[in-house]
Amino acid sequence: MANIQTKQPKLKIRKGDLVQVIAGNSKGVQGKVLEVDVKSSRVVVEGANIVSKHTKPNATNPNGGIIKKEASIHISNVAYVDPKSGKPTRIGRKLNSDNKLTRIAKKSGEEIK
Repeated sequence: MANIQTKQPKLKIRKGDLVQVIAGNSKGVQGKVLEVDVKSSRVVVEGANIVSKHTKPNATNPNGGIIKKEASIHISNVAYVDPKSGKPTRIGRKLNSDNKLTRIAKKSGEEIK
């Protein structure tokens, strides 16, 4: 049998982008992307999908207890927030004047830095 490699998808959302959750328990929450996991196509969004995690006492947290932290969300459940209108939009790619591929917001056509 041939060695089959699975190609990882090209993700359009990157760390630091402002996104809005469009599905799930945190629907409507806007936040910055803290982490992107390309392999599992998941992102961690600031202030969204908060879970309670039970922790044992350790050096950083001597008492242990329950801490609240963000869990990952599938990338299909978040949408980039358009810098012009502030509404969710899709992301496209276009060649700019320097012949470099840049990301653009589909709704406004504005370039994403």
